[in-house]
Amino acid sequence: INPIYQSKTDDELDTQDRLIDEIDPIDETDTYMQIIKNNIQYDYHMQHDNSELKELIDELYNVICEVVCVKRKSIKISGVDYPFNLVKAKFLKLNDSHLLYVIECMQRTTTEIGNIKAYMITALYNASSTMSHFYQQQAQHDLYGIP
Repeated sequence: INPIYQSKTDDELDTQDRLIDEIDPIDETDTYMQIIKNNIQYDYHMQHDNSELKELIDELYNVICEVVCVKRKSIKISGVDYPFNLVKAKFLKLNDSHLLYVIECMQRTTTEIGNIKAYMITALYNASSTMSHFYQQQAQHDLYGIP
């Protein structure tokens, strides 16, 4: 029997499938990281912002990437388990305005934060739902809230 012409055994096929499965997530992760960079205009901020803002944006970028790229069944946000795909979808829609909003809110916070990473994930998750109302309320306060 000539081994060159033999078909592959099930074990060999399983090994190949495992290798392919190991490669695909890396490509998928790189793709998601690039999408996130584009959405938040990461390169622009790294070139034009001051060093403090660059560091804050970079931290949030890393948190977003971790949430999006590490697959799991659910993600706990504010003590509630949300389906991974829902959280992933919301995080993939974030843009640099959302990040700047989160940074501004965090800079205004005077309360001690026990778990800063959980706080950032919660703030990012809620950013798209609360940013417009926050700025509207701030404008109303500035225009009409002066005694």
